Amino acid sequence: MNVLVIGSGGREHALVWKLKQSPAADRVFAAPGNAGTAVDGENVPIAENDFPELIRFAKQNAVELTVVGPEAPLARGIVDAFRAEGLRIFGPTKAAAELEASKVFCKNLLRDAKIPTAGYNVFSNPAAAVQFLHAREDGSAVVKADGLAAGKGVIVCQNREEAVAAVRVIAEQKAFGEAGNRLVIEERLQGEEASVLAITDGRNIVALQPAQDHKPAHDGDTGPNTGGMGAYCPAPVVTDDLLHWVEANILVPTVHAMKRAERPFLGVLYAGLMITPLGPKVLEYNVRFGDPECQPLLMRLQSDLLEILNAAVDRRLDRIEPLEWDPRPAVCVVMASEGYPGDYRKGHVIRGLEDAAGLPDVKVFHAGTRLRDGQVVTAGGRVLGVTALGENVAKAKLQAYSAVKRIRWEGAWCRKDIADKAIARLAAG
Repeated sequence: MNVLVIGSGGREHALVWKLKQSPAADRVFAAPGNAGTAVDGENVPIAENDFPELIRFAKQNAVELTVVGPEAPLARGIVDAFRAEGLRIFGPTKAAAELEASKVFCKNLLRDAKIPTAGYNVFSNPAAAVQFLHAREDGSAVVKADGLAAGKGVIVCQNREEAVAAVRVIAEQKAFGEAGNRLVIEERLQGEEASVLAITDGRNIVALQPAQDHKPAHDGDTGPNTGGMGAYCPAPVVTDDLLHWVEANILVPTVHAMKRAERPFLGVLYAGLMITPLGPKVLEYNVRFGDPECQPLLMRLQSDLLEILNAAVDRRLDRIEPLEWDPRPAVCVVMASEGYPGDYRKGHVIRGLEDAAGLPDVKVFHAGTRLRDGQVVTAGGRVLGVTALGENVAKAKLQAYSAVKRIRWEGAWCRKDIADKAIARLAAG
């Protein structure tokens, strides 16, 4: 069958690469794609938010399954638009995607379903939010823009001054546009973060291996939040027993709650968790594969992804075989443009890609890249997701960074400590 992947980032390159491996896959298109998807699939110059053109292309090219990568088209209703035209598509409807598109909706659903999460308050008036912060005993807080902000709308604040400043940035200066029209102020949880993703058809759930993302820009989890500077899978902080607990006490109740809310959920249910001393608590939900978590996940997945996604769309996930995984861990290091997550320049020629790809058990996933006169150049803030497998986490990290060292462009940088938490935990345990 022909498959269409919507999006242009590292997640979408990983999806194209994995879907193309299926014996059932004929042509795999990416719209609009990047320089990497042009190699592993076929790029289509259609923007991810141009629903009429995407639908027209799917019909004209006998696309039997469309897979949506990013959150923005999901939040705008691309699934509803495709279904209205009788097209098969993997992802949640606009109503179900509000689980990510509105942090207020998410928090209220978690509260009503009695799913563990941080205490919170909602504000549409920044002055009231500031007054609330001054009245609290605990100065630390997490301030979130209600709407989508490309993974950057969450500010973790260590004291009251930082929290007040975060309110000003989000609600008054509108750093994230209309996403900051409402604010969520949460208690700051202590613990270690982890990501548990599951594929669901609205009735059945298939949990994937746990992963851990690295949101802060700099080593030691310092600096501003980004879309993600690296990830590894599996995350040893989530044991097998804990994964079963998360599935039973967080994922399943969420699917039931969405059904009760008349927003049945089909797609990827991504729980961002804080593993606290009192157990896991939900920080947020995403409604699609994470980026960069998708890259190490799919490096390890040995089952046929196309078969899994088809089963979800046909609501027969209960009939697929248990997923098979490469026992080796995978580490993904994101290489970024100078200035990211702030302003950055585009158009730098990237060298060393073939050299890096020649290393064993390495795959370089493209994110912010494009082709110009036959050369691969930078076209985004997060440019590459250099991903490697290894016998253990330390060896996977070493192989990933060995590949990173072979790639260069003006201003390229990355965190140097991706997966160090896992290495320390395993050494201690």
